[in-house]
Amino acid sequence: MSHTTLTAKGARTRDAILAAAIERFGRDGYRATSVADIARDAQVGGSVAYAYFPNKESLFLAALDEDAAQAIREGVSHLLVEGGHERWHASLIPTLVEALNRHPLARRVVTGLEPTVTDRVSEIPAMGELRQAVGARLRADQALGLVRRDIDPTPIGNGIVTITIALLMGALQVGVGALGDLGDDVWAVFSAALEPPAQ
Repeated sequence: MSHTTLTAKGARTRDAILAAAIERFGRDGYRATSVADIARDAQVGGSVAYAYFPNKESLFLAALDEDAAQAIREGVSHLLVEGGHERWHASLIPTLVEALNRHPLARRVVTGLEPTVTDRVSEIPAMGELRQAVGARLRADQALGLVRRDIDPTPIGNGIVTITIALLMGALQVGVGALGDLGDDVWAVFSAALEPPAQ
């Protein structure tokens, strides 16, 4: 076998382990899941997972990063493209809720069911990508005259993401019904702060 084939096979094995970890950790939680359970679900030998992840915690964090990245991509990527959804900041919370419903591990962490890693949500690599995307969208909207030109899009974008995630976590922890018209309320606040004054 060539080195390329081994690399491709290794990548497939790692992906299978991650997929099984996302499913198992999302359903049963960190404490109730063993690496042996995940290996069995991934249909690999019991110690194979350790070739890719040094321990259960690193496997859990990699699974969380992957699941959260997929949820964020699904939930907001179409909102942040230039010329995309006009009220994109109003849609952040509802679309993230919908995406989290399809990503059990990310939802489990956001709803506070894994308290030892809840504080890590802001450090997930995909959150950095989201902050950059929101900043880029604000810059694009500035160029179109839709957003005030006297603001710095980077810290404002970071703030929008932080506020959105905090509201999302709070609402999910007390029940999705608490969201109500939260998307519209967030849009109203962001619009008041971002939109240029009428001329």
